[in-house]
Amino acid sequence: MKNRLILMGVAIMLATSIFAQVEDPVKWTFSTDNMIGQEAELVFSANIDFPWHLYSANLPAGGPIATKPWYDESDAYTLVDGIIEVTKPKIKFDEGFQMEVGTLARKAEFRQKVKFNGTGIQTVTGEIEFQVCDDATCLPPKTVPFTFEVNIGGAAAATTEESVTTEESVTTEESAVEEAPAEGQESVAGEADSQVAGVPAMEDEKSLWRFFWLAFGLGLLALLTPCVFPMIPMTVSFFMQGSESRARGIFRGLIFGISIMAIYTLLGVIVSVSNVGPNAANALSTHWIPNLIFFALFIVFAFSFFGMFELVLPTSWVNKADSRTDKGGFGGAFFMALTTVLVSFSCTGPIVGALLVEAAGGLALKPILGMFGFGLAFAIPFTLFAIFPSWLRGLPKSGGWLNAVKVVLGFVVLAFSMKFLLALDPTNKILTRELYLAIWIVLFSMLGMYFLGKIKFAHDSDLPHVSVPRLLLSVASFTFVVYLFLGLFGYELKTISPLLPPKSPNGLDLTQKAVYSAAPMVAADNNEECTPVKYADMFHMPFGLKGFYDLEEGLACAKASGKPVLIDFKGHFCSNCKKMEAAVWSDPEVLSTLRNDYVIVALYTDDRTKLPESEWYTSEVDGKVKKSIGQQNIDFEIANFRTNTIPLYVIMDADGNVVGEPKGTDLDVQSYLGWLKAGAR
Repeated sequence: MKNRLILMGVAIMLATSIFAQVEDPVKWTFSTDNMIGQEAELVFSANIDFPWHLYSANLPAGGPIATKPWYDESDAYTLVDGIIEVTKPKIKFDEGFQMEVGTLARKAEFRQKVKFNGTGIQTVTGEIEFQVCDDATCLPPKTVPFTFEVNIGGAAAATTEESVTTEESVTTEESAVEEAPAEGQESVAGEADSQVAGVPAMEDEKSLWRFFWLAFGLGLLALLTPCVFPMIPMTVSFFMQGSESRARGIFRGLIFGISIMAIYTLLGVIVSVSNVGPNAANALSTHWIPNLIFFALFIVFAFSFFGMFELVLPTSWVNKADSRTDKGGFGGAFFMALTTVLVSFSCTGPIVGALLVEAAGGLALKPILGMFGFGLAFAIPFTLFAIFPSWLRGLPKSGGWLNAVKVVLGFVVLAFSMKFLLALDPTNKILTRELYLAIWIVLFSMLGMYFLGKIKFAHDSDLPHVSVPRLLLSVASFTFVVYLFLGLFGYELKTISPLLPPKSPNGLDLTQKAVYSAAPMVAADNNEECTPVKYADMFHMPFGLKGFYDLEEGLACAKASGKPVLIDFKGHFCSNCKKMEAAVWSDPEVLSTLRNDYVIVALYTDDRTKLPESEWYTSEVDGKVKKSIGQQNIDFEIANFRTNTIPLYVIMDADGNVVGEPKGTDLDVQSYLGWLKAGAR
C-alpha cells in the first residue's frame, strides 16, 4: 500500500505544484570560542530565512519545541552549566499555544561551555533539535548533527566550522551568498543584528503596555487600602507646614512623589538584575519549585488581605526612616517617602509581591516597567494634594469600605494563585479545566455574596444595608460566574483562556451537541472498516470528531462509507495547526461538514513514537531509514506533495486520488468551508 501511495505522487505533482517546495529555512554553523585551559565554548549559530522564526531555548511547558542540543555520551568532557542564549528572543503571545513564547528571527546564537578531561584533539558530537514557524505555517521539529573538534594543550585551539542544512532536506542547491532582504525586511534584519551584538530584544510591545497599565491600576487600587488612604492628608499636611513658602512646599512635595516612584522602580531593577541568567525565565515559568513557592506566596497574600494576619516590616526599619524625616529639607522629603512606603507595606506588600512574581518570568524590562507604573500611580495623589491642598476637603472619610477593598483583592489574588498550580500538573490529569473553573466559580460566587453582605471577615464593619455600588459589583461578580459556568460545558471563554488549562478531550462539550447528533459516521459501530484501530489509544481528534491516524484505515472507511478522505498533516507542536482548529474547525458549519461529509485522517509529522523494526523502510526521498510515526508521515508528505509544511489539508477519494488542490493555513472560515464543500461533491 505504501509503495502504491508513493508512486501515486508522480501523477499528482502538477496538481500540487503550488506546494512543490520542501522548506529548509535554517542553516547552522558550528564553531568553538574562548578556549581557556581545559574549557571552551561551543558556538551554535543559525541563519534563518525571512519570514521564518526559530523558537527560543527556554520555553514554557506545553509549548512548541525549544531549540536544544543533544550530546552523544562521552567521558571526555563535562558540560558546564546550561546552554546560553546569546541572541535574546522576542517574546510574543502565541495564539495557538495560548502562551507567551520566545522567537528568534534572521540570526540566532547559542553557546555551551564545556570542560575537557584530556589533552590533544577532543571531539564533541551530537545533534541540535529545533522547530521553525512563520505566521501561516510550521515545519515539524528537525535535528541536525554537529561535530566540534578542540585542540586541548596545543599551541592553539582548533576551530571547526561546518555549514549544514536540515536532516530531511531534499534540495541540492547551495548558496554561498546570503540573499538580500526583500522590501519590508529591514526592520527584522536590524533587530537580528542588535541581538547578535548582545542587545536584548524588546518584549512584545502590547504585552508590556498591558502589564504597565495593570501595574498602574493596582497602584491606584493600593491607595484605597486602610494602610495608605488615611496617610494622604497626614503626609500632605506635613509638607505644607513649616515651609518658608508655598513654592518650596510644592517642590518638596514633588521630591516626595518622585522618591516614591524611584523606590518602587528600584525594586523592579533588583528583580530584573537578579533574573539575568539564561534559564531564569524558563525555570520561573515551568519548574515546579518556584511555581509552588509563588503559589504559597499568593495564598499568604490573600489570607493577609482577608485579615488573618498583618504583613509588617521590622519596626526598626520604619523608625530609622521616620527619624530622618525630622531633619527637613529635600533629604527629609525622601525619607518621608521611604517611611510612607514602609508603613504601607502591610497593604501594598501583597500587591507589589504579586506584580513582581508575575513580572519575574519576563525579560528585564518587565519588572522595571511594572514597578514604575505602580509607583507612578501610588505617588500621583500625594503630589497633587501637596500642590493643591484645598482638594483634601473633597476626600471621603476613612471607614469600613477600605477594608472591603482589601478583601476584594484577597479574592482576586486567591483566584490568580491557581495559575501557578498549572506548572505542577502540566498534563492536567488532576487540575483539569473543569476543576479549575469550579474553583473559580466558588471564589467569585463568594465574592458576590460578600458584596451583598452575606459573608463577613474579621475587620469588616457592620453592613446595615446594601449600597448601590455594592449591588452593582455583586451583579458583575455573579455575571462573571455565569460566564465561567459556560466553560464547564465546552465554551471557549476566549477572554480568559490564557489563564485556563486546555480543554479536556473527555470533557463535556454541549457547544457541538447539534453537530454531533446530526449524522454519525456511517456504520461506525457495526462496520469494522470505520472503526479506528491503529494508534487510536495514542491520539485524539479535537471537538469530539472521529478520525483515523493511519491512511490505509481511512481509505478503507472511505470505501465503506462512500465519503472522501480529508488528510490533515499536523503536529503536536504546531502552533498554526492549533490556530486553525481553534479559529476555523470550531465553526459549527465547518465542524458539521467535517463530521458528516468526510473521513478524517490525522497524520502527525512530529510524533516520535518508534515503530517496530518490521515497519521501518528506507525513504526514496533521502535514502534514510524512517523509524518513527512522524518520520514516515513527513516522508509521505514530501514524496507526494513536495512540501514539509504543516498544517496541510489534502482531499482524496476512496481510491487515493487527490481531489482539487491541497490547502495550507486559511483562517478565512468561508474560504475553508467552500474548499471543503467543493471537495465533498
